[in-house]
Amino acid sequence: MAQRQGRGSGAVALAAAAAVLLCVLLHAHVAESAVFTVGDRGGWSFSTGTWTNGKRFKAGDVLVFKYDSTAHNVVVVNAAGYKGCSAPRGAKVYTSGNDRVTLARGTNYFICSIPGHCQSGMKIAVTAA
Repeated sequence: MAQRQGRGSGAVALAAAAAVLLCVLLHAHVAESAVFTVGDRGGWSFSTGTWTNGKRFKAGDVLVFKYDSTAHNVVVVNAAGYKGCSAPRGAKVYTSGNDRVTLARGTNYFICSIPGHCQSGMKIAVTAA
């Protein structure tokens, strides 16, 4: 005599399969993201302008800005703010000294808004594919 499965057991199996698939997809997305420390061992400083050379970035990658929070900051700006070393009103300002920023697709611009710092080279443009 064969046992009959109860109603809904197919739906439970389908839901479980969907949950597993979702976990796999989320894990794959997270596994693809890379974490970069801006300036490597030197951190976010006046000499980070060429730090991006030779590196490949993707949307979702994370930049870690390490710096002395009593002397510097990190401000997310647009192209004009980058070129003119100015932070537009409402710009996101990071001040912890150990900031994590997730890259968006396209060019991401960052400056230090402490007077004179951006003009002295404390800025980077990071293009993420």
